[in-house]
Amino acid sequence: MDIKVYFCTMSFDIVKSLHIIFVVCWFAGLFYMVRLFIYHKEAQIGPVDEKTILSKQFKIMEHKLWWIITTPSMVLTFLFGTWMIVLNHEYYLTQPWMHLKLLFVLLLILYHFFTQRIMYLIQSESLLWSSTQLRLWNELATLFLVAIVFLVVLKSTLNWLYGTVGFFAVGLGLMITVRMYKRFRS
Repeated sequence: MDIKVYFCTMSFDIVKSLHIIFVVCWFAGLFYMVRLFIYHKEAQIGPVDEKTILSKQFKIMEHKLWWIITTPSMVLTFLFGTWMIVLNHEYYLTQPWMHLKLLFVLLLILYHFFTQRIMYLIQSESLLWSSTQLRLWNELATLFLVAIVFLVVLKSTLNWLYGTVGFFAVGLGLMITVRMYKRFRS
């Protein structure tokens, strides 16, 4: 094997590995961030002493999680994903599944920045969402994760009708689960 071909292949595999690692970190940050919002919101209902102490702690945790893990992971995911496309643009830019994946990634980036907005609102104690609404918001990230992973793994072998039905079925299932959890808690 030519050394240049070997180096490019090895480089691509390293970049792909780093992309996957930071995708995992990004989603972990997004999932945990909204979970913190839920706890933060529920702490607002408690006694004043508890509310003050917990709110202060949640603000610190949210700030650190967002700026030390979640946002840097998003940036690095985007960087390594773009690098992969550059290394193999003849393939990636001609694939319909990649176009759809990039659409979901764009929606995920919008989700990321809207979650940041929620963080600012909850930290200023002006968020009007209930903890149930925050739970549903958290499940939206799950839908993005499911859609992106299935697109990447199954690529063009996925029947679009089944894929679309499956996507909405997962969404409906998540909504039902949140509602059942709410009834169970009551």
